[in-house]
Amino acid sequence: MSPGKQRKILIQEELEHRILHGLAYEWEQTLWDLDSSNKNLMRKPLFSLRDTRSRLGHWSREKCEICLSRNLVLNHPWDAVREVLLHEMAHQFTDQVLGAYNESPHGPAFQRACYLLGANPEASGEYKPLDERVVRESSSSEDKIMVRIRKLMALAQSKNQHEAEAAMAKAHQFIAKYNVDLLAHEENRNFVSVFVGRPALRHFREEHALARLLTDFYFVYGIWMPAYVVDKGKMGSVLEITGTVQNVKIAHYVHNFVRQFVNSQWKDYNKDNGLNRYRKTDFAMGIIQGFSSTLKSQSERKRKVKDKRALVKIEDPLLKKHVAYKYPRTLDVSLRPLRHDGNVLKHGVSVGKKLVISKGITEKARNKRLLIENKKAKSG
Repeated sequence: MSPGKQRKILIQEELEHRILHGLAYEWEQTLWDLDSSNKNLMRKPLFSLRDTRSRLGHWSREKCEICLSRNLVLNHPWDAVREVLLHEMAHQFTDQVLGAYNESPHGPAFQRACYLLGANPEASGEYKPLDERVVRESSSSEDKIMVRIRKLMALAQSKNQHEAEAAMAKAHQFIAKYNVDLLAHEENRNFVSVFVGRPALRHFREEHALARLLTDFYFVYGIWMPAYVVDKGKMGSVLEITGTVQNVKIAHYVHNFVRQFVNSQWKDYNKDNGLNRYRKTDFAMGIIQGFSSTLKSQSERKRKVKDKRALVKIEDPLLKKHVAYKYPRTLDVSLRPLRHDGNVLKHGVSVGKKLVISKGITEKARNKRLLIENKKAKSG
């Protein structure tokens, strides 16, 4: 065996070892939301990975083992992995807490377990992983909305600033109209939750500001969730957004677009200045503030003409109900004021006011393999 192949095997073995520890951490974290009587009946299982493509995960009552697909954990983001883990935990809960041994695998007791754990009852077998379900293209009538928004975002790439801003405003009006129409109908709708950004031990202030922007203007609910950081082997946190598939796609796109915009603009601004990482936060905060002011101005103009398509925060009672179930215990955390460079912040605001969300980025970054990310982390 060549040295290169040996090294590759060792890297994958170390990565899988970290992932197995991560599954154990996530299992323990999930138990925090259970009452003590149920929590004490759950026995910590063994965790394993196997080369199976026919099923994403499996719970073995005899072995007290949760097994996940190696393809899943190596080729999909952590929120997709965690979704399957919770599904298998629900099977474990059905056996060890509810004692429903004679029921069908996905019977009433299992559905009850999924409710208590916040698990997806369908996230197993040949079910597509979370990232594929949310990001994939579809010909459904609902995805015609996404086609229309993409066309408007393509127009927003115009080099003429006024034309670009007008196209972005129309895209936002279309998004708002979609949500107003949703609220006009009381039928049930499916909500999904996905991570935006990557789990990390530390998140800079601008990431919290960007999270607020998404929840204020893009019809999703955001919360900072505990999540395992694979390349660090520790629990950290990540922003998770919840909403309809269409709203989550849009918010996820905007999140990635703004982050890439900040990075490119900062590179140009700091080329000859030699400013540190804290000044990048000032600059980024300014951009987000500037962009937020643009969106608010658009909304104000629409409200003055009594246009229901103004991009304003609309309370969705069904989303609120879903969020209350999914996150039974939440805390509001205030960030303490920090020193900032007023000039850098002001420059960021002026740049942010000219920010136009347009078509130009892809979802490829979300689907990078954890194996590749780990190799980069190790080489760095």
